[in-house]
Amino acid sequence: MTDKIYITPTGARTLRDELTKIWKVTRPDVTKKVAAAAALGDRSENADYIYGKRHLREIDKRIRYLTKRLDNLEIVDRKPDDQEKVFFGAWIKLENEKGELREVRIVGADEIDTKKGWISHHSPVAKGLLGKRIDDECFINSPEGAIELIIVDVSYDGFS
Repeated sequence: MTDKIYITPTGARTLRDELTKIWKVTRPDVTKKVAAAAALGDRSENADYIYGKRHLREIDKRIRYLTKRLDNLEIVDRKPDDQEKVFFGAWIKLENEKGELREVRIVGADEIDTKKGWISHHSPVAKGLLGKRIDDECFINSPEGAIELIIVDVSYDGFS
């Protein structure tokens, strides 16, 4: 049996929407193009047909991946009882040694978005933060050495 994969409700919805779009829009469009290219005759030298078949294989691979992934999701859809402690789905405001502030959110691997500050719960930063509280100091190992971070705030507002 496969381990559960943690994800926020928004992340799960995004994966479901992607699968639906692939099934209802992308795959039928590519299938039509492949059929039209096949109707032109010799398929061995037909670039549109060859590319289309390759694209269909990639689409089918993504469908299999998403279907399997969605079956193993553990959707974390509620705020924890202790909201001053860092858990999955939290937004954490951090202060580094220079006094600079940064905000990150701990999410599942399928939701990582560095532009938004969303980090995987498997990342070294998240592992160093999980279970900590406001005003706790955390030491995170990085390629440049240990980084000291202080948790300034933990929030679950807008959790979804």
